Amino acid sequence: MTASQPTPPGPSAPIEATFRDAWGIDVVYDTWSAADPHGVVQIAHGVGEHGGRYASLARDLVAAGWTVVVNDHRGHGRTGLRQHGDDRTQLGRLGPGGLRAAVAAVQQMTQVARQAHPGLPIVLLGHSWGSIMAQKIVNTASGEYDGLVLSGSAYRVPGWMNGGDLNKRHAHLGPTKYEWLTRDRAIIEAMAGDPLAAEADVIGLFGIADTLRLLGVPRRRIPHDLPLLLQVGSDDPLGGPRSVHRLARAYRGRAGLTDVRVHVYEGARHEVYNETNRDEVIADLVAWLNAHTRTADVRGGGVASAG
Repeated sequence: MTASQPTPPGPSAPIEATFRDAWGIDVVYDTWSAADPHGVVQIAHGVGEHGGRYASLARDLVAAGWTVVVNDHRGHGRTGLRQHGDDRTQLGRLGPGGLRAAVAAVQQMTQVARQAHPGLPIVLLGHSWGSIMAQKIVNTASGEYDGLVLSGSAYRVPGWMNGGDLNKRHAHLGPTKYEWLTRDRAIIEAMAGDPLAAEADVIGLFGIADTLRLLGVPRRRIPHDLPLLLQVGSDDPLGGPRSVHRLARAYRGRAGLTDVRVHVYEGARHEVYNETNRDEVIADLVAWLNAHTRTADVRGGGVASAG
């Protein structure tokens, strides 16, 4: 894997680089570096968005001592523009390899991060679609990670995950189709005007076959007992607390994970890191990260739980 190495733009900005996936697509990613990091948080973003939307979260994590890596998924953001010849109407379409290629690129991003930051624990933080891919990944590769955070996630079976119009019950609140994301009007307007964003129409973007591949449940007896944090808004239309608590039960019972924690944020919608109570949400995330990973306990692909 060869990554491009442009000149760093400054201490408070990320370094952009690329890696080439198995289908020949150049995947763009950013690294936000902490001076003396406790570990690495790898962010996997949702459908129709891109890694740049996590800049504020990345800055907060860097301030707390965590290096952050986040790639623009296949078909999305800067990766999608390169992939589709700058045709913005194609943003969100995954291209050759489909969902399997997108999932594989997340795993390849992990290997790039591990090579760049040897000896540091890696926590995978998946939001929305990113959390669905993260669930699929840890079913077979849990040992590659030292912790798992799922934001805006859902139990991946019909009746527990909304496959329809996610903005339906929030549409009366504004005209943008993004009212379901957050109560923060500035975030909604920014998303509506983002030239790298696309509407999160999963079936329209991915097709029926790849949409069905999103379904599934945690495997029985996941080999590596990694700690898991689930963060969800009480007004999240994708799954919401009912679905996330069902997912947590599956990870405890079916998968055998022994440290599974759920935080539900009253009134919050889908993007808890972009909510009006984001300080509370991020403080919970940082506290969990600090309590559950210790650099000194690194053992191959994982670390021992600290709490």
